[in-house]
Amino acid sequence: MTGSAEDERKPAGSLPALLTAAAVDALRATGGRAGGAYLCSRTQGVLRLAVLAGLPGPLFRPWWRVHEDRPFPVVDVQRTGVPVVLANATEAMRRYPQLAAGLPFQFGSLYVPVAVEGRSFGVLLVLRAAVADAAEVLAQRERLAAVADRLAADLLRLEADGVAVTWDEEPVCVRPPVAGPAPGRVGRFSWDPVSDTVVADERARALFGLPPGDLPATLDALARAVDPTDAHRLPGLLRETARGSPPPLPLEVRTTEGGMRLLELWAAAEGPSGAVTGVLLDPGAGALADGAADLLPEGVFCLDRLGLVVYANSRAAHFLGVDRAELVGRPLWDAVPWLNQSSCEEHLRGALLSPEPVHFHVRRPPDRPRVFEGDWLSLSVYPGPDLLTCKAVPANRVPSASAPEPVDAEVPAPEAAASTAPLYRPIVLAIALTEAVTARQVSAVVMQELLPAFGGRRLAIYLLQERHLYLAWENGFPEGFLAPFEGVGLDARLPGVETLTTGRPLFFDSMQQLAAAYPGIALDATEGARAFLPLIASGRPVGSCILGFDGPRSFSQEERTVLTALAGLIAHAMEKAKRYDTEAALARGLQQALLPRRLSQHARVETAGRYLPGTEGMDVGGDWYDVVEAGDGLALVIGDVQGHGVQAAATMGQLRSAVRAFALSDHPPQEVMSGTNHLLIDLDPGQFASCCYVRLDPATGLARAARAGHLPPLLRRPDGRTTTVDLPGGVVLGVDPRAQYPVAELRLDPGAILALYTDGLVERPGHDIDEGIAALRTVLAGAGDASGRSLGEVADRLTASARQAADRADDIALLLATLPDDREDHTGES
Repeated sequence: MTGSAEDERKPAGSLPALLTAAAVDALRATGGRAGGAYLCSRTQGVLRLAVLAGLPGPLFRPWWRVHEDRPFPVVDVQRTGVPVVLANATEAMRRYPQLAAGLPFQFGSLYVPVAVEGRSFGVLLVLRAAVADAAEVLAQRERLAAVADRLAADLLRLEADGVAVTWDEEPVCVRPPVAGPAPGRVGRFSWDPVSDTVVADERARALFGLPPGDLPATLDALARAVDPTDAHRLPGLLRETARGSPPPLPLEVRTTEGGMRLLELWAAAEGPSGAVTGVLLDPGAGALADGAADLLPEGVFCLDRLGLVVYANSRAAHFLGVDRAELVGRPLWDAVPWLNQSSCEEHLRGALLSPEPVHFHVRRPPDRPRVFEGDWLSLSVYPGPDLLTCKAVPANRVPSASAPEPVDAEVPAPEAAASTAPLYRPIVLAIALTEAVTARQVSAVVMQELLPAFGGRRLAIYLLQERHLYLAWENGFPEGFLAPFEGVGLDARLPGVETLTTGRPLFFDSMQQLAAAYPGIALDATEGARAFLPLIASGRPVGSCILGFDGPRSFSQEERTVLTALAGLIAHAMEKAKRYDTEAALARGLQQALLPRRLSQHARVETAGRYLPGTEGMDVGGDWYDVVEAGDGLALVIGDVQGHGVQAAATMGQLRSAVRAFALSDHPPQEVMSGTNHLLIDLDPGQFASCCYVRLDPATGLARAARAGHLPPLLRRPDGRTTTVDLPGGVVLGVDPRAQYPVAELRLDPGAILALYTDGLVERPGHDIDEGIAALRTVLAGAGDASGRSLGEVADRLTASARQAADRADDIALLLATLPDDREDHTGES
């Protein structure tokens, strides 16, 4: 029977199935090592990783979610619709330094849009071997684009069928197409001799040749799945294992199709008495097919591209401190949770993304049973196209590079900093500092990036002002210890002063060294090490930085060089922060001068306004509100100028003056919006603004409103019901001279509250703005009857959470209006 044309146009499968197939097709088409797809989420401005092929999801969690304001290639491709090709790590560092700092490995990448007929769904990407020039992978880019186009067409049809083509879950992780004959496939099963049931995961069922599904099989069904020459052995081996006598080595069995499998059996530690756990492995070409690896002194284990342990010799399980039955067939970080360390994850990412082997040390946690001498395990990871081969050995058995040493030769354990301070740390700090604009933000970045990188626990930053040093930030020092050093002059003989006056960093490997160099100096601890760094920017002294370490340590020449360079970056960031403080103070003063000191009054209307400046960055100057006499009524207006700083404050003042002029002449709302729009276009400040204008007749409660790209007002009725006022609107001011601004009517009953607000009150990064509006509506509904609580108290309740936030990213304006039931005279509050 032939299907219709309509049937042929429908995509096969669900959204995850389509994305998974596209990711695998992308790897086949480009020869990529790994890949995936980002889709738009329900949260505005956020892309989420929907499918990840060839890489373990937990290791790449920081890249699951990307905001549209981040400088990443997937964001640029989604915004512009133009593919991005990064040939190698050098090209990635030049164009996307934040991406390169987070993944500082030698690989190339391709990114193409998933878009069709003006509908943009997301981005398809492939990670592949690095090449010298992007021209070498143009053919692969075109093949990737073809896969993306097919995916976009399927997604468009899926959306037409009513399926939401967005993603808000964790990514689906899939295995890539293998380069050879599928090595390393592994499955787990268990057999209960009491009920004679075999429960197997899908991989084990596929390897045994059992039909898919969750229904249990029997021992006879399991025996029938292997070659007849092996079938008679299998039941006996399982029964012997149930009685506590498992076979000593992995056994070879063959399926009815002739495929060779490795079978390992254990008496299960949990479950019914006598239960058996089994692991079935398809070793593929070249894999270890016998127990020879168990004779090696090193631990050897293999991971597939998703981090699943597909092979482990007994020595590897011993060194990792787990039973081999619990190691094989499970993700490494599930089987060995103590390997979930940032340094270990970083090295595993490197092995997955680049072709070079990685060697590193990892420390066993002190609460784990000791299974070898010492605390450090030396790991080597050798990448392959389909598997990672890993070698593990106690660090005290690592031979010297110059001459072999006996197995038990003592080698010093690696310092903690060696595994947690990679060479790219200055890049990470430099990038983070570019986004810090206040002294507080700069200090926080130093504490978050610099201290962990070198194992420090204490930090103090002093800034120079009128030839004295004043504390700008401190963390980890005993309470009150630094107080006597506040405001010390440049003539004091203290290391924090002398490092600045001489321009030389000072390093003390122990507190005894520090006390010997500065007799009589107060010490905050008896053990530890200290580094004093001069903060000098372009030859100008800025201040000094003190790093504290809990135990004695030596500073290598490399560490001294890196710390000195980082001190220069901190100094430049602090100097920029001082300039920002000056400009921010100017912008804040300008804005405060332009905001109304007192709202216009009307005998039948009570109003209240609130303004909160942002607490981070240049977030000053864009929002405003006003109440203006308009004929025999009042005009309520609120607006938000795009951008921040002095220019935004100046533009805000011009718009407020324009709206006041139109309102005082009692122009209709649509004329007020149109006139202000033309004024902003004529001024051409390079900015646009949103605005909401409401003309209220206090005698009747009738209001006529117009909106220019602004958020809808909220209306709390006298009975407490609170709704979002659905106002038609035009585009923001300053963009289109022909823009029209339709007018809608609403009625404000006595005791009702009308709330106008800007996005800073309801918008939070990573959250849908509709959620913020709903939360504000809930607070307004519970604010109580305005007759029992002043409107100013209601305004304070609506802004209470924002006032308590230490990291308010935007300024906030709020304007409330009500017609009191008693109709007494009321004064507008600002």
